[in-house]
Amino acid sequence: MTKDRLLWADDEIDLLKPHILFLEEKGYEVMTTTNGQDALDLCRKQFFDLVFLDENMPGLSGLETLNAIKDILPSLPVVMITQNEEEDIMNQAIGNKIADYLLKPVNPMQMWLTIKKNVHKDEIIQDTTTSTFQQNFTILGKLISEAGSCESWMDVYKKIVRWEIELEQTKTGMEDVIKQQKMEANRLFARFIQENYLDWTKQPECRPLMSPDLFRTKVFPLLDSGEKVFFILIDNFRFDQWQIIKPLLGDQFSIDESIYFSLLPTATQYARNAIFFRSDAAANPATVS
Repeated sequence: MTKDRLLWADDEIDLLKPHILFLEEKGYEVMTTTNGQDALDLCRKQFFDLVFLDENMPGLSGLETLNAIKDILPSLPVVMITQNEEEDIMNQAIGNKIADYLLKPVNPMQMWLTIKKNVHKDEIIQDTTTSTFQQNFTILGKLISEAGSCESWMDVYKKIVRWEIELEQTKTGMEDVIKQQKMEANRLFARFIQENYLDWTKQPECRPLMSPDLFRTKVFPLLDSGEKVFFILIDNFRFDQWQIIKPLLGDQFSIDESIYFSLLPTATQYARNAIFFRSDAAANPATVS
């Protein structure tokens, strides 16, 4: 098995022998140099998983070396180590997309942690996600089998979508497992709808939020209070797709997230147009021209 290879550039590298021995005992191959130019030459000739770079070295400074490394290897993680706490130095280093920033004196555990964050992050996330899902598999199965209300089914759906996304993104190999749970949930949810849907159409005041109710409950109150409202309707837009793009909007908007039930049948022309039906005629919907 190939060892992860680290490069450490520091003009006082001889004083750091205990740190190097610690990392070697953890299974890493550590190459060292005392200046930025040699660090650059080594990066051109060999592959490294991570570089530790002293900010204050003779010749090329740490920042100059960092810029040069990023020119040739933009994705190589570089960890800046410095005694300098000046904000300008930190900003320059962060602006050049360093992987981490450590202040001297560093200790071996600090360095091991930053290696884990930058070299083994995907592996750790994958292992943790797999373990957590395995622990929650039985709990989720129990929630599916016991779901008996609209709120509990919404909770089940959110959890299934969350695990679908996490397992797919981390490539754990557990995707088929959550797919089977989703199929079982779909079967039981269909039974739940079959048992309750007719009552919802007869008693609008007792039903969960449904598409004909959206304007009355979500849009009109905002308009009545003087709010400016943009109503955006995206056809065939699933909740899992929304979860993927939601982080892109989270920095700019406060998100109040609600799930509602569509009218049946859920073919596009019914499900979409149901939003524009008269909310007081849901038992016998009629389009409004």
